[in-house]
Amino acid sequence: MKITILSLFPEMYEGFLKTSIIKKALDKQAVEIEVVNFRDYTLDRHNHVDDTPYGGGQGMVLSCQPIVDALKAHRTENSQIYLMAPVGETLSQKKVRELAETDHLILVCGHYEGFDERISNYVDGALSIGDYVLTGGELASMVISDAVIRTLPGVIVEASHLDESFENDLLEYPQYTKPVIYDGYEVPEVLLSGHHENIRKWRLKKSLERTMKYRPDLLEKHEFTKEELKMMEEIKKND
Repeated sequence: MKITILSLFPEMYEGFLKTSIIKKALDKQAVEIEVVNFRDYTLDRHNHVDDTPYGGGQGMVLSCQPIVDALKAHRTENSQIYLMAPVGETLSQKKVRELAETDHLILVCGHYEGFDERISNYVDGALSIGDYVLTGGELASMVISDAVIRTLPGVIVEASHLDESFENDLLEYPQYTKPVIYDGYEVPEVLLSGHHENIRKWRLKKSLERTMKYRPDLLEKHEFTKEELKMMEEIKKND
């Protein structure tokens, strides 16, 4: 897979590309990442990539020409192109899985008061990472890239992310490590038992409990098994 990021601030990605899972994925050649400064494509003699909005108003708007020309230079027949914008589809794990199937993902980072609306004619959609305002799209593009890359084959152990939060519309169960007792707080006995089936059931029930407590909206989408329905009855009875 290849990810191309169009940004006015490519230096923001220096640490991102050299750290943790992202660096490992690049070293394994599981993904290729290129960061393109779309200012390099402007035809403006003053090197501008924005201008004042028609109709008046505060701030500046990103112009069509630099971004569209940068897209034309880097897109392929298999490219999927998304603007980082608040109007976009809110990122979910389901969307992450969908993006991970793309051969070439292009993320375009906005700034100032946003994009000239006509740029939307050259992309496949827009993505948002939440209902809040950021200075630019760079952080959003990193979040999306990280979420996608960690699902790619060979990047992390498959079993590690199959039980993670949001994979099955459930939050992940609680995790513990050594020591067994810390400041009077003990690791649940079942996790020390070595009984794999009991541990599985405990984790599933805790996952359901957590989701009901912190993100009950996720349960509306979850397809319950008979075992889970029985556990939900027990959870609600003891609530």
